This record gives sequence, C-alpha cells and structure tokens, in this order.
Amino acid sequence: MKIGYLGAGTWGFCLASLLASKGHEVVLWAQREDFAKHLSKKREHPKLANYRAEEGLQFTSNLEEALVGIDFLVESVSSSGVRPVLEQVLAAGGVKCPIIITSKGIEQNSCLLLPEVVLEVFGLGFRKLVGVLSGPSHAEEVIQKLPTSIVCSAYESTLAIQIQELFSTPFFRLYPNLDVNGVAFGGAMKNIIAIACGISDGLGFGDNTKAALMTRGLHEIRKLSVTKGANPETLNGLSGLGDLCVTCLSKHSRNYSFGKLIAEGLDLESAKEKIGMVVEGAYTAISALQLAGQFHIEVPITQAVYSILYEGLNPREAVRGLLQRSIKEEHL
Repeated sequence: MKIGYLGAGTWGFCLASLLASKGHEVVLWAQREDFAKHLSKKREHPKLANYRAEEGLQFTSNLEEALVGIDFLVESVSSSGVRPVLEQVLAAGGVKCPIIITSKGIEQNSCLLLPEVVLEVFGLGFRKLVGVLSGPSHAEEVIQKLPTSIVCSAYESTLAIQIQELFSTPFFRLYPNLDVNGVAFGGAMKNIIAIACGISDGLGFGDNTKAALMTRGLHEIRKLSVTKGANPETLNGLSGLGDLCVTCLSKHSRNYSFGKLIAEGLDLESAKEKIGMVVEGAYTAISALQLAGQFHIEVPITQAVYSILYEGLNPREAVRGLLQRSIKEEHL
C-alpha cells in the first residue's frame, strides 16, 4: 500500500520506517524543506543516530506529494499542530482514506481529544475513517525492534483490525480497543503526571513519592476521562497504566526529563529548549485544567504542575500543598 505520513519527529520517523520495512511505499512529510532534504540525503534522524531509514521510505516537504494516491494517512505532529496540519490537508483537496492519529494530547480551549479534532476539521461523516494508536512506545526502543505492545482504536471495528494488520510485526504488537476516547485520553494525560514525577525525583524525593504520584495520577486520569464518555476501565490497560508507567519511569521520557529540569531551577522556556523536542505535558496541562474546570472536577496533581509551570509556584510548596490536602477514603 501507499501511505502518507505527516510529521518527521522521532516517532514519525520510527513508525514510517516500520511501515516501509513491511514493504509499503511511505512518503514522510516534514514541514521544513531543509529537514526533508537532510533526511533524504542522510537517511538517518539526528535524534535516532545509527538507524537508517528503510528503502521504501521517501521524504518530502511538499504536502500534496505526500497525499497523492495514498491508502492511509498517518500523523505524528505535535498535538497543537494537529488542527493546522489537517486544515492544510483539507485545503490541498483532503483525503478519502483512513486517518490514523498517533499524537497524544488535548487541544487547548476546545478541550477536544485529537480524534475529535479530526472530526471537527473533516466532518462527522469521516467518523468511520478515524483511527488511533497509543500505548507505551518510545521511538528509541521501537527503532531497535525491542518487544513493544500498544493499542489501536477506531470508531469502526473493521478499521481497528486494518490498523492492527498494517502496523503489526513480530516485535510490535497491537491490541484493538474500540473505546477511542479512552485510548486517546490516557495518552494525553500521562504526560502531565510524568512531569510531576520528574519534579519529584529532581527534588530528591524517593520511589514512595513517585509511586503515590503515579497511582493518584491514574485516579485523576480515570476521573476526568468520563467527561469524554470514556470507559474508565480502558485506563487500566496499555494506553493508560502502561503508557503512564513508561513515561514516568523511562530515561527516554522527555516529559519526565523536563520535570527534573524544572525542579533543578530552570524556567519553562529554558527547560523546553534543553529538551529540544516538544514537551506535550506542558501543553496538555493547560487544556486538562480547562476541561476539569468545565465539569468542576478536582485534579490536584494536574493543578500543581500547572501552577509550577505557569504561576511560579515553588515545586517544594506544591508538594507540601498536595500532602496537606484533606484525606478521603481511597476510591479506584
């Protein structure tokens, strides 16, 4: 098949290469012309050194070239970039093939999940063509063909199975789950909790503290997920708990690393610059808090992360505030 792929970050490069390794013709679109030329010439991503692109993978900065005659469109741009990039696709004539979302986030102000953004841009009639990939999957490990399991989702079961077949390899295992919003929600919210865990470790707190943040963070995610009609049980699976674990514990996690830099005294922009890639949790903390405010739901960890990043709250004061909250019976 021919696949158009939008977004040439590490995840986009990794999955596009995986698809090409299965014999598909893949055209990977990079927004910057100079970067597309670099990838075409070097056949390596600068942040994934020593891993060459598969032969079937082509690179372009011409969006129309990436859309010609495709059977699937896959995106891996930043969550804030999903709407403007899809609007460019629409302006270029649109597509009639399935769109698979692999980015993770909640759009600011609209509080829409990314598959919901697709439907707003392309219309509700496109619902049967929208799919999602999510789960614990660092590009740095998938590119090495280390065993990985994630979730594929779609509003239509037939599309979920098609996505499973499209991406599955002996080392990359996909589990279908038709709870699209639940799958998308877990991937969005876990980045905020990972920032909190990075801050905790950066302050010198221990594993006990991080375990508490992860567990109570999962509770926040489940509690808020119902506002999107998600099944809270979905958050106990790979796209919820699984992704939460890998993002809060891994050396590859940019959100966790960003949190550590904040705890070390760097301001928001300096920490972002040092990470050198998009920190989705910093973006999603705003939209998650907007969503919680609409439904009057308490999300104390999310609120603490937001206050540290955007209101100048001292990280140690934030931890003290969390510990001084009134104790209620634990509900899972």
